[in-house]
Amino acid sequence: MARTREFDEEKVLEAAMQLFWEKGYEATSLSDLTTRMGIQRPSIYSTFGDKKELFETALRRYTMSRASEVRTKLQNNPSVKEAFRHFFNEVIDEEYTESLSRGCFCINTMVELAPHDEKFEILTREHQMYLSVIFQETIERGIQSGELDSSIDAKAIAQALIVSLIGLTVIMKSRPTRSFVDNSIEVMLTLLR
Repeated sequence: MARTREFDEEKVLEAAMQLFWEKGYEATSLSDLTTRMGIQRPSIYSTFGDKKELFETALRRYTMSRASEVRTKLQNNPSVKEAFRHFFNEVIDEEYTESLSRGCFCINTMVELAPHDEKFEILTREHQMYLSVIFQETIERGIQSGELDSSIDAKAIAQALIVSLIGLTVIMKSRPTRSFVDNSIEVMLTLLR
């Protein structure tokens, strides 16, 4: 008879995701994982596979959750320009209020693993493309409402804003001055003319 799990799989996966997000893949040991997750190595292996498979599961959980959050944040404001302004300001506000700048788990993975691991190159690229589609849909909503000029290329602007978002998230690790970041966001938002 198979034993039932004595732990909440969602809770332990969340704990693993938070740890990987804080420390990165390489710096996170199995001992770190067992301590944070509150389960033993055999339970990790039987539930999630090896460390790399656990990391992939945690990353997928993060990207799905993050994409849903981004979509909600951009849809909750009737003004597309204000939705993007609020979104970008929220990204930097979170970084300035955190005692430790974690950045974006997916972007951290893109920097740490994607250059030498094809699976993570693909996973992080897929997330970028999915967010780009969300941005594009938001921009198209602005075009349809008449808030944005109908001649703009929604797809190209969405992609440029994704590149800007990635750059912004990476640079926030060095805690630039607020005016430096605010000025950069203002220039980014000029794309939404």
